[in-house]
Amino acid sequence: MTPESPQQRLAWATPTSALYAVSVGAVILAGAAVLSNDNAGRFLIALAALGLAGLAILGFRQRPRLAVVPGPSPRLVIRNLAGPTEYTPNQLVRVRMVGYRRLGRKMPMLEIDVRDQDGAERLLIFGRWDLGTHPEDVFDALLAHGLATLPSP
Repeated sequence: MTPESPQQRLAWATPTSALYAVSVGAVILAGAAVLSNDNAGRFLIALAALGLAGLAILGFRQRPRLAVVPGPSPRLVIRNLAGPTEYTPNQLVRVRMVGYRRLGRKMPMLEIDVRDQDGAERLLIFGRWDLGTHPEDVFDALLAHGLATLPSP
């Protein structure tokens, strides 16, 4: 089996296995909250269980997080809680790779500036958790489909 090239993969999301692991963690924490004898501990454990459950629901609801619709006029589809939103190349103000410092390391992030139908601009930032792969691979796929351009020197 050959590895996927950026041109073959057209949709990216948080890995399903990671979302299932988060869901299992939420169930385990909920069980621990029920079995806890300490009221303050029970509250904190239940709060952590709710947080994990919310993260899992959010991850499953937003699948796929980012997708490319290829063709003569390619479109970028970004999914959030409200549902999918399509952007044409004219609505993409800027697509670039940026490194942010997190936990003492420089983490690559995919930054996309978009212009909505009403003319308002929004900044969307995607990391490895959102995309399920390295953000640079997604950037390469966006380049291949004409949805991003290389920065001028």
